[in-house]
Amino acid sequence: MARLEDMETFIRVVEAGSISGASERMGIAKSAVSRRIAGLEERLGAQLFRRTTRKLSLTDTANRFYERCVHILADVQEAEYAVSDEHGTLRGRLRVAVPLSFGLLHLGPAIDAFMKEHPEVEFDLDFNDHQVDLLGEGFDVALRIADLPDSSLIARRLAPIHMVACASPAYLEAKGTPETPMDLVNHSCLTYSNMNNPSVWPYVGPDGKASSVRVKSHLQANNGDFLCQAAVAGQGITRQPSFILYKDIEQGLIVPVLSEYTWPSVNAYAVYPQTRHLSRRVRAFVDFLIERFAGVPYWDKCLNQSVNRA
Repeated sequence: MARLEDMETFIRVVEAGSISGASERMGIAKSAVSRRIAGLEERLGAQLFRRTTRKLSLTDTANRFYERCVHILADVQEAEYAVSDEHGTLRGRLRVAVPLSFGLLHLGPAIDAFMKEHPEVEFDLDFNDHQVDLLGEGFDVALRIADLPDSSLIARRLAPIHMVACASPAYLEAKGTPETPMDLVNHSCLTYSNMNNPSVWPYVGPDGKASSVRVKSHLQANNGDFLCQAAVAGQGITRQPSFILYKDIEQGLIVPVLSEYTWPSVNAYAVYPQTRHLSRRVRAFVDFLIERFAGVPYWDKCLNQSVNRA
């Protein structure tokens, strides 16, 4: 058992890039991590890390040893999962990275339902709109809303994400309702700063032609909920995912505009690393999310516009 603990500690130090990082992730003292690594090096009769004042780097021997350790621990986990499968019980911790707004608005009820079905599963959630390094930061799975680039990660589609342009009735009464996207240059717009070009809004017209408009950014923020609140307050026109806007649309606090035009849509995905032995609880959680969000998302049902279903 001690040897397996030493191997796991070694893996965590490699993934974290430091003893302090591994200590934090494992929830044990730095001194304990250091002792395990020192004991492992002594037993192997080989140096695993080159130590400098700034970082740890792997020796050539350690690189080969790391791959073997990963496979050995995966085999041990597979044996444990096989027993769990026989008894039908999911247990253990799931570390999940979630986009802030989507997580707060829609993931809570889903996780609550999953935990009621599997009460021995524990969750460690990280709410962050920036993409995390799943392997480097020790996450089991991440939810991402984007056009995903090619990568070594497995991606499973959860739901389409449609964009909607909205403003409050008071704003539209005072400033007028835009009839084409080009009219937006005469309006105050509320832009999302995490986009590559926040002030450039691409669209497809009713004739199927793609174009874009550079809007005047009256207010810019890196949080869609804040921009939605600003639109409700009459600050301008915002273009946000329907999963953020839908409740205020249902209540009539904001009104969709330019509904005959299509804004770029993306998808929500569950992504996880390619591993030889996928954790049963990861597989079960992802399958649960796919089933829960199947079909037309409930946040799109309020829209009185035709959207191009992905």
